[in-house]
Amino acid sequence: MFSGKDSSKTFRPKKNIPEGTHQYELMKHAAATLGSGNLREAVKLPDGEDVNEWIAVNTVDFFNQINMLYGSISDNCTAESCPIMSAGPRFEYHWADGLNVKKPIKCPAPKYMDYLMSWVQEQLDDESVFPSKVGVSFPKNFMSTAKTILKRLFRVYAHIYHQHFPSVITLGEEAHINTSFKHFNFFIAEFNLVEKRELQPLQELIDKLSLQDS
Repeated sequence: MFSGKDSSKTFRPKKNIPEGTHQYELMKHAAATLGSGNLREAVKLPDGEDVNEWIAVNTVDFFNQINMLYGSISDNCTAESCPIMSAGPRFEYHWADGLNVKKPIKCPAPKYMDYLMSWVQEQLDDESVFPSKVGVSFPKNFMSTAKTILKRLFRVYAHIYHQHFPSVITLGEEAHINTSFKHFNFFIAEFNLVEKRELQPLQELIDKLSLQDS
């Protein structure tokens, strides 16, 4: 879907936060803080803000980032090149969403990505799950849903790093994905959003990024 000449397309349609909402203002704050280059500071909850809203805004942003990153290499991620969704030889992912696909199924990586991104988009577009309107409360299970989304989005990073990094280098996207993943890693660590065992496929990279100055 992407060529090296156009790295602005996305695998799925981009998710936009409505202008005029508090979440839109939070998103602008996050973008401005990121511009400082200090990712450790950028992920911290702003003073006086609701943690659910902050996690919601950043989850949308990570979906859009990962959507674009995967889109950039999706031409090279085919059922032939990636017959299973994996992150190296030790980690294999089977898809289930508990609703349409109740029993985990093994499928090629591009099919898994389609399931995953479609499912995430459904969650983000559902006002009862990810409310964006002023005065609408977050559901009691919001944090659990956000954790599941971020756990699954991590798998996209893991697949790209393990199976498609040569393509990333060819496209000149190495710095982009490293910065994106570093931001993602600092964010999930700040709010304890993904269990450590889920991070094993990229633990060596995580340790390396954590040692670098943010």
